[in-house]
Amino acid sequence: MAGSTDTGLFSSRTLARAGVVGLMALALAGCGHKKEGLRQDIAASKITTIGVNSYLWRASLDALSFMPLLQTDSNGGVIVTDWYANPQNPGERVKVTVTILDQDLRADALRVAASRQVAQGGGWVDAPVQAATVQKLEDIILTKARDLRRNAIGG
Repeated sequence: MAGSTDTGLFSSRTLARAGVVGLMALALAGCGHKKEGLRQDIAASKITTIGVNSYLWRASLDALSFMPLLQTDSNGGVIVTDWYANPQNPGERVKVTVTILDQDLRADALRVAASRQVAQGGGWVDAPVQAATVQKLEDIILTKARDLRRNAIGG
């Protein structure tokens, strides 16, 4: 009987020590947690399950959400829309290709190309796209991406 009591005490002491060690580990882990968490959130923009910057990817999809998509390749960072005609201007249609070139959230990691056609003689004819239109779309995507990142890191 004394042997079973000793085993019971030994088990209780072992559990108590393990509990104390566990609490100390939690307390130490809490030190610097906020700093480490912030570092991890910022790093999350680079480490993704997709091959490109996740903020740029989500912002691009959001900015083009009104257009039908033909192709999306998250590993290669390419989004291609189908032709879209604004219901208020059915004689004109546009097609957009967004390419994300890097895992970093930078302006030069984003390339936007657009094609435009106008209705003429019962068909569609290629027409020039103003550079300001492409620049405006790039700015919209970059602003959305920065907002997503800011919200993700709590700032």
